[in-house]
Amino acid sequence: MTFTDFLNNKFLWVPVSIWLIIQIWKFIFDLIKNRKINLKRLIGAGGMPSSHSAVVASLATLIGKSEGLNSPIFALSCIFALVVMYDATGVRRAAGKQARILNQIINSKEVKVNVPEKLVEFLGHTPFEVFVGFIIGIGYALLF
Repeated sequence: MTFTDFLNNKFLWVPVSIWLIIQIWKFIFDLIKNRKINLKRLIGAGGMPSSHSAVVASLATLIGKSEGLNSPIFALSCIFALVVMYDATGVRRAAGKQARILNQIINSKEVKVNVPEKLVEFLGHTPFEVFVGFIIGIGYALLF
C-alpha cells in the first residue's frame, strides 16, 4: 500500500478529514470563546459537534453508497456507528459529569485532597451534539 492508495481510499480520508475539520473548528471556537490557546481541544473528546459521530456516520454513509443499503458491511457499519454514538451520550457523558463533580469536591475548602491535575470533564456529548455530528458526517460523505 502506497500513500497514493491512501489518498484514493475515500473510506479512510473522508472520515479522517471530517474528524480534523471538526476538531479544528472546536479549537477555534474555544480560542474565540476563552481567549486562550487550548491544544487539548484539537484532540480531546466532547463539545459541539461530536466528531466521533461525524466519523462513524460518514463511514457508514460511504459504505451504504458503495456496497448498498442491504449489504452486510453496511449493517456492520451502522451497528458500529450506533454503539459509538450511544457510548458518547451514555458512558462517556456520565464519566464527564462525574469528573466535574469530583473536581468541585476536590476544589472545595472543606475537602483537603492533593491531586496533581484536574480531571477531564469534556468526555461525552449531549444527544444534540451527537445528532449534529451525525448529520454533518452524512452530509460530508454525500459530497464524495
